[in-house]
Amino acid sequence: MPLSPANERERIHTRTITCEGYEREDGLFDIDGWLTDAKSYDFTSTDRGEVKAGVPVHGMGLRMTIDGALNIKAVAASMDYTPFNMCPSITPNFQRLVGLNLGKGFSGAVREALGGTQGCVHLVDLLRPMATTAYQLLSRATYTAFKEQESRGEPVKAFFVNQCHAWKSDGEVTRSQFPSLFTGKA
Repeated sequence: MPLSPANERERIHTRTITCEGYEREDGLFDIDGWLTDAKSYDFTSTDRGEVKAGVPVHGMGLRMTIDGALNIKAVAASMDYTPFNMCPSITPNFQRLVGLNLGKGFSGAVREALGGTQGCVHLVDLLRPMATTAYQLLSRATYTAFKEQESRGEPVKAFFVNQCHAWKSDGEVTRSQFPSLFTGKA
């Protein structure tokens, strides 16, 4: 369903975020995230001079390598387009993510490691969609493992139950997909 019609307007800025997940031959997983900001008008940058409309102001990305338990094993940061020449000097700080887990407490750990002047707000902003991409990346294996546990009569702790409207514990999706977790009336 499209958005409702908008008033007459002029586009000034476009931000594009792309996240892609990959399964590696070594059993680990990569999530590549990329953020691009572009203006619809020419402007002058103190470090770059004239920046033409459509040329990225920000063009930067991260690669996180994780294991199946959502532990960050490696990080690579890249900044192809930045508003200031000094921006890429912060990329080594993103190694502080190695060892963190993308589960509960991840946002707080990121704030502690890369908050304020210790990080780049654009790369830090990219971490949230990358983390949710990780869950999607692992969903096939996770779902299969949960179904196998349930079929053996083992307790299942499906983290996604009660995390959104569709997966509410008393809802139809939970009843049909994971009957052992269903809390509604049969």
